[in-house]
Amino acid sequence: MRKVAVIGVGHTVFSRASEKTSLELFTEAAMEAISESNLKPKDIQSLHMGNVYGDFEEGQTMIQAFAADSIGAFNIPVMRYENVCCSASVAARDAFMWVASGFYDIVLVGGVEKAGSMGTELATRTFAMGSDSRYEYPCGITFPAFFGLLTHLYSTKYGIPLAKLKEQMAITSVQSHHYGMFNPRAHFHKEITVEMALNSFTVCSPLQLYDCCPLSDGAAAVILTSEEVAKKLTSKPVYITGVGLASQGLLANQEEILPRIKAREISAKQAYDMAGVTPEDIDICELHDCFSIASLIDAEGLGFFEFGTSGEAWEKGEAAIGGKVAINPSGGLKAKGHPIGATGTAQVYEVVKQLRGEVEPERRVEGAKIGMTDTAGGDAGSVCNLILQRGW
Repeated sequence: MRKVAVIGVGHTVFSRASEKTSLELFTEAAMEAISESNLKPKDIQSLHMGNVYGDFEEGQTMIQAFAADSIGAFNIPVMRYENVCCSASVAARDAFMWVASGFYDIVLVGGVEKAGSMGTELATRTFAMGSDSRYEYPCGITFPAFFGLLTHLYSTKYGIPLAKLKEQMAITSVQSHHYGMFNPRAHFHKEITVEMALNSFTVCSPLQLYDCCPLSDGAAAVILTSEEVAKKLTSKPVYITGVGLASQGLLANQEEILPRIKAREISAKQAYDMAGVTPEDIDICELHDCFSIASLIDAEGLGFFEFGTSGEAWEKGEAAIGGKVAINPSGGLKAKGHPIGATGTAQVYEVVKQLRGEVEPERRVEGAKIGMTDTAGGDAGSVCNLILQRGW
């Protein structure tokens, strides 16, 4: 396979309810990525886009074609990916394979969603479509319910009193909000405390308001090219060196392993093996902290900390900048926001900017050379991981 580089990235502000349409948001992110890549729209050979609920949001199911036309990449092949929250990551993985194979040299990958504009009631119902509609949703399995269930399972399995676990979960949220304060494209710019988190209202027991990520509007895009093209266009290529993708079925079939997520462990191993690295080599990770408990579970599934010890790691600062691995210096889903169809490429955006040293000093991971993204779709029905490394 050929080496594949990310040479340009784009990212809109994430917000509650944008006045812009999905097409306008995606065009903004895509043109930023194209311009940063020293390319023109006519150079794009293929478009891969994550978008999940465009039909519910705007009655729009063919945005990928209109997006290509809007940016001036006329008549190119377009693909839309619907893999719930990891849609854009899967789009990036597929685009990586197209470029690595030699079929394309220059591909635009991105995602967009107007989840914030949907409102809580509609978004909660439609997001729950990521769970099984026959056996899970009728039992009350929305996303908050699923992660509330995982919180109880985690507490029981590892013998951590629920009150203690909730304090540790609150620390992850405090950290994410702190970094989000310095990210101009983040949804939230508000510091919180552990006390604020523990005193906020209950969303789905035991999860409270500050345990939950927001519903966001936004878009992100990246340009992938072959190594040969990258060397002509940039002095700072960031190479995708490992990819992973795995799935799992109904929650009832995961009884023996929950709260661990088998799909994540399989996907991460695929990415590590392909890149020839280990968890100890990762300097920065943008992981899928849709809920605070997910931060702990994800970090363990990726191999950063022993099972049942992530809470202690956050308490000691091991998941912060300057610790063992810098987790979510963007603010993560928790503070940067979660426009689900765009989240995967937003994570790639952050890792690329960090490896280049092009982020705000207050949240910069100095000297970072290897980064990782982690995105989960639905109730972990699909998990995708990417590993990126500096190419200079």
